[in-house]
Amino acid sequence: MITFTEFAPRHPLARIVGSALAVEFVVPAGTGGGADQMARLIQGIVVKHKLMKESMVVVNKSGGAGAEGFLAVKEAKGDPHKIIITLSNLFTTPMATGVPFNWKDMTPVSMMALDQFVLWVNAESPHKTAKDYVAAVKAAGPNKFKMGGTGSKQEDQILTVGLEKATGTKFIYIPYKGGGEVAVQLVGKHVDSTVNNPIEAVAQWRAGALRPLCVFDDERMPYKAKVTDTQSWYDIPTCKEAGVPTDYVMLRGLFMAPGVTPEQVSYYVDLLKKVRETPDWKEYIEKGAFNTTAMAGADYRKWLEGAEKLHLQLMTEAGFLAK
Repeated sequence: MITFTEFAPRHPLARIVGSALAVEFVVPAGTGGGADQMARLIQGIVVKHKLMKESMVVVNKSGGAGAEGFLAVKEAKGDPHKIIITLSNLFTTPMATGVPFNWKDMTPVSMMALDQFVLWVNAESPHKTAKDYVAAVKAAGPNKFKMGGTGSKQEDQILTVGLEKATGTKFIYIPYKGGGEVAVQLVGKHVDSTVNNPIEAVAQWRAGALRPLCVFDDERMPYKAKVTDTQSWYDIPTCKEAGVPTDYVMLRGLFMAPGVTPEQVSYYVDLLKKVRETPDWKEYIEKGAFNTTAMAGADYRKWLEGAEKLHLQLMTEAGFLAK
C-alpha cells in the first residue's frame, strides 16, 4: 500500500512515497559516462541548494544498451518518484535491439542541454581543416582511414555514417568502451580521427595532443574563454562552415514514468529550471561546451518527434535496425 507525502511544502500537488524512500534517478548507462556525470551533478545541486525535501538516489541500469533502465521506468506507471536521464540511446536502443520500448512509453519532462560532437585528429596530423581531412579520406578510397568511437550502432557510429553519406567517404569504424579510451587511441595514432564529445577530449586538446577540426552543430559553441594558449571552443568552426555539411547533437533530457499527473510533471520542470540557474550548472555546461538549448512541454515533445524520425532514417541507411 503506497502512502503519499508532499515533495515540498511549496508544491502540494507533487507527491512521492514518504519517509525513508527517495526519488530514484535512473541512468540508462554505466558509471562515469556523460549521462551518469550529469545525473550526479543534478543530484548534488539539488542537495547543495536544498531544492527538494526528499533525497535523490542515482541508480545505474545499463543492461541491454540502456534498455534495462528504460523498461524500469516504463513499468513504473503512475509513480512520480522515479525519473530518468536520457541520451540518444532513447531512440537507438529499441531500433537496434527490438526491445519493446519507445520514448512515448514515458512522460517527457525537460531537455537539459544538447551534447556536442567534435571531429578530432591527432595534433601531428597534416590536416588542419575538416575540408582538407575529408578530401584526404575521399582521395585514399574506402576503408583506408580509421574513425574511433564509443560503442557500435550508437551515436558515434551513427554520426560517422552521416558524415560518410554527406561527403561520399567510407571509414573503418573502430568501437571502444568509452570516450576516454577513444581519446587515448587517437593520441596514440591507433585511429586517424574521432567524433568525441568536447568533455571527453578537452584534456588532450589542452595538452597539445589533439586538434579539433569542426563541431557538428548549426552554430559555433559560444564559449570564448581560451582552452589552449591560442584557442577557445568558439574558435572551432562548424562542420558546415568548414565545408562538411553534417550536423548531429545528442540529447541530455529527463523523463518520468507514464501515467503521472500534469502537476507532478510541472514540479520537476520547475525543479530542473532552478538547477539550470545555479552557478554549479553553468560552470559544468561551459566546461563541457554543451549546447545550452533547454525546453519542456509541447516544444520538447516536438523536438523528440523530429529526433526519432532522424534516427530512424540514419539507422535505416546504416543497416542498424533489428532484423
